Amino acid sequence: MPYHEFTGPRAMPFQAPQGDLAVLAGSANQQLARAISSRLGIALTPAETHTFSDGNVFVRALENVRGRDCYIIQGVHHPVNDNFMELLFWIDALKRASAQNVTAVVPYFSYAKGDKKDEPRVSIRARVCADAIEQAGADRCLMMDLHSPQIQGFFHIPVDHLYGRYVLANHIGSLGIPNLVICSPDVGFAKGASAFARLLGVPVVIGNKERADHTENAEVLEIIGNVKDKNVVIVDDFTISGGTLISMAELLKDRGANEIYAAVSHAALTMAAVPKIMDSPITKLFSTDTIEPLPVDACPKLHVVTVADVFAAAIRSVHDRTSVSMLFPEGPKT
Repeated sequence: MPYHEFTGPRAMPFQAPQGDLAVLAGSANQQLARAISSRLGIALTPAETHTFSDGNVFVRALENVRGRDCYIIQGVHHPVNDNFMELLFWIDALKRASAQNVTAVVPYFSYAKGDKKDEPRVSIRARVCADAIEQAGADRCLMMDLHSPQIQGFFHIPVDHLYGRYVLANHIGSLGIPNLVICSPDVGFAKGASAFARLLGVPVVIGNKERADHTENAEVLEIIGNVKDKNVVIVDDFTISGGTLISMAELLKDRGANEIYAAVSHAALTMAAVPKIMDSPITKLFSTDTIEPLPVDACPKLHVVTVADVFAAAIRSVHDRTSVSMLFPEGPKT
């Protein structure tokens, strides 16, 4: 019998075992999602989010995702609860649409700050959120610069922890700042600061910070290390009010530092923080674009460096079943 190529309705193009790659954007990170998809060389899968007048959120993928490897990009920043609920709805929608795998790509996981029971009768909020993400049906998470690395252990699904310090260090290194020192505002971020300093090949100093309450104000008490006549970059995972960075900058000035910069992965800045930063000794505040929108127009000191390449490379590695940790050779050390 002669061979005839089958071209009927059941003919299907070859698919990799993990399914076609589909990247969707939630409402929280539209710009970053577009940049990530551009780096991946694919179009975003059409999707819509609608908020009704009573506050209910409706999400829908506008394209078939059956059997596909889906990545939903949705950060958990302000409005935190709205964005978190939308993330859960997206995971549920994709699972119910028969996606083969659903990865929650969360550039900023705000509830990571609630990582321990350090006071009586409080919730470990990060653990509650981890349970909710799992129950919604996520197969994996991609997150950047969690407040505490042990949060990965709150999940029973894989969590790939990405680092923003590489792109921040590359940008700062390109500026050619002389006599540079990296400064951690507290001992809690000392390992992260040390890793940042290793990337630039410069020394590190450590601040001693005390936080008395939940007002988002902290007092920096002392600095371990010499900063006299040095240019200093204060590094941290996030800032909201700018209080810690500003207090640290003022103390560094008192200790004889020259130019003072700051670099954070997540600039969760309130508008009230902008004039404080503008009036502070901080020359420039570097941040990634994990949060949007950022008040760059209101705060000329704020300079944004994109992490789209980092997320695109991580998504490609997960999709191709290759190592994500190879993207961050110093990641396991912290």
